[in-house]
Amino acid sequence: MAIDPDRTEGSAKNLGGKIKEQVGKVTGDSKTQAEGKADQAEGKIQNTIGGIKDTLKGK
Repeated sequence: MAIDPDRTEGSAKNLGGKIKEQVGKVTGDSKTQAEGKADQAEGKIQNTIGGIKDTLKGK
């Protein structure tokens, strides 16, 4: 049985957000840094939703 796609997409968004946040810190771009933090939050939520779906499916 495959893992719910929300889990993998959420993890990828979280990782991408971390990278974006670091780029924002290095370049001094507060907008990019804030976007990275927002992407991380969105990714964590999506990953959690995927985990709940997997639990309901019995994985």
